[in-house]
Amino acid sequence: MVEKTFTITSEAGLHARPATALVNAVNSFTSEVNLEANGRTVNLKSIMGVMSLGISKGAVIKITANGSDEAAALEAVERAITTEGLGE
Repeated sequence: MVEKTFTITSEAGLHARPATALVNAVNSFTSEVNLEANGRTVNLKSIMGVMSLGISKGAVIKITANGSDEAAALEAVERAITTEGLGE
């Protein structure tokens, strides 16, 4: 299992468009990828799960990936966060 923590710096937080980009970034991987925020954990492959967290600016999120392609999945999430200007 691999994990990485990010701080959301986008003024709009993790709204629909960037949430969709994150989900799309991991859907092609076989690993289980989860997003943890606000004391809850959801499957990052589920747009409804991600949106249900209501992640705002300043929130700290943790991404975990577990499976045969976990490292590549985590790299894809990191690229999506950078590309979307979501956080650091």
